[in-house]
Amino acid sequence: MDILRLLIDERAVVIFSRSTCGICYSMKQLISSYGANPTVYELDEMANGREIERALQALGCQPTVPAVFIGQRFIGGANEVISLQVQGGLVPLLLDAGAIWIWNRAT
Repeated sequence: MDILRLLIDERAVVIFSRSTCGICYSMKQLISSYGANPTVYELDEMANGREIERALQALGCQPTVPAVFIGQRFIGGANEVISLQVQGGLVPLLLDAGAIWIWNRAT
């Protein structure tokens, strides 16, 4: 768990991903579409990727990627992020975390 804390500390949005994961790509695109600049860790490109994956599993991530943290808080995977977005809760989280500073909802 300490390894995750080191990677997410002081970052507004962190996404643990795999470079070949289509759903991970969609999560990165969704969050970026709001103007956020997430820190992305591609586990398949990291020497300690397996260790990080075990830590994510210990948090309850199943599957382990994508795993999204906003404001140093574990949000969940794709289903949780999409659910937040549909319910209108994603933007407030991004704003509170300082990932985006302004949001102008088109009418």
